[in-house]
Amino acid sequence: MIRINQSWCKGCYICLETCSKKVFEKSAEVSEKGFFPVIVARPEDCTSCLQCEMLCPDLAINVKKGE
Repeated sequence: MIRINQSWCKGCYICLETCSKKVFEKSAEVSEKGFFPVIVARPEDCTSCLQCEMLCPDLAINVKKGE
C-alpha cells in the first residue's frame, strides 16, 4: 500500500520520474498550499521497491510492503 500525505507533498515530482512502473500521476486538483500534488494512480503496479519513499524530500510517501 502506498500513502501520500497530500499536505506534505509540494509537487516536486521526483517520485514520478523515479517510478519505472508509472504508479503516480499529477493530481488535477490544487492542494491547500497551491501545488498539484502527486496521486497514486496505479497501486496494483507497485513493486514496493521503496525508491519513491527514499527519494521524497518531504517524506510525504509511505510504502507498506505486502498490503
